[in-house]
Amino acid sequence: MKTYSIEEINHVLKGTIVGSTLQMIQAPEQLERACDNEISFIGSKKYERLWLTSKACVAVVNEDISIPPGENRAFIMVKNADLAMSQVLDLFSPSSPQFHTEIHPLAVVDPSAVVGAGTRIGAGSYIGPKVVLGKDVTIYPNVTILDECTIGDRTILWSGTTIRERCHIGNDCIIHPNASIGADGFGFRPCAERGLVKIPQIGNVIIGNHVEIGANSCVDRGKFSATIIGDGCKIDNLVQIGHNSVLGRFCIMAGNSGLAGSVTLGNQVMIGGSASIKDHVTIGDGAIIGAGSGVTGNVEAGKTMLGYPAVEARNALKQWAKLKQLVSN
Repeated sequence: MKTYSIEEINHVLKGTIVGSTLQMIQAPEQLERACDNEISFIGSKKYERLWLTSKACVAVVNEDISIPPGENRAFIMVKNADLAMSQVLDLFSPSSPQFHTEIHPLAVVDPSAVVGAGTRIGAGSYIGPKVVLGKDVTIYPNVTILDECTIGDRTILWSGTTIRERCHIGNDCIIHPNASIGADGFGFRPCAERGLVKIPQIGNVIIGNHVEIGANSCVDRGKFSATIIGDGCKIDNLVQIGHNSVLGRFCIMAGNSGLAGSVTLGNQVMIGGSASIKDHVTIGDGAIIGAGSGVTGNVEAGKTMLGYPAVEARNALKQWAKLKQLVSN
């Protein structure tokens, strides 16, 4: 079990200790559930009221905290408690699943594949012809990587992930269990003789560096050229990204949201949970799409959109207020 003194934790956070405690800290926990040997966090003033009844011996807090820590308890004051929380969680993080051999004997690696130094491949995984794996890649059991794919250095692929042919993933990415990268895009056209005719999807998927894709999410290959996920994008679980969509850098998509085909997101776009974006729509840099919204047209940079169909946030709030008045009357 990992244990730290408050001074050892603050050495990492580089904050200011207010109060004192000799208690050794064994784990992080939320305020309501914490025990007297655990550290917690107060990232917003609205949670300060929970400190009085919490048993935590230490809390990481913002510099504008307005309450004292109390007897035999302490605060570590930092500029941003939410960011500091990530450092504390990293300190207490348990070890990743272990590999007893770099390439498990039950893995299938095509002779033409290139495997970089330090790369580990779990049992039941399949590495196809002309695949190139970078250095220190981690491939957990039962991952499939088909022909001519490339996987960048230090990328992690969790069990059940499928990377279809000719797709490319950058450095330092994390692909969570059962994600699908490069499945066919959803392309069909009606035909009087044959019903629905499938449109061939001959493109691929290109994923940048430091991208994270959640469990059971799907990134479809392009009909032609590529579906592109820019550097630093973070994709939640159960997200659908349609063929030939292009995401800029540092976009966020929350769970159950989806992009239809040929959607373009600028840099740092945020898509809320269960939001849906119509095909061929462009959303500008820094725009925010609220949870459950349905976007049917282009969105200017920096705008916040709400509702179904989505309109600018202030207009949506006015509409909802008027509807509430109508109902109350």
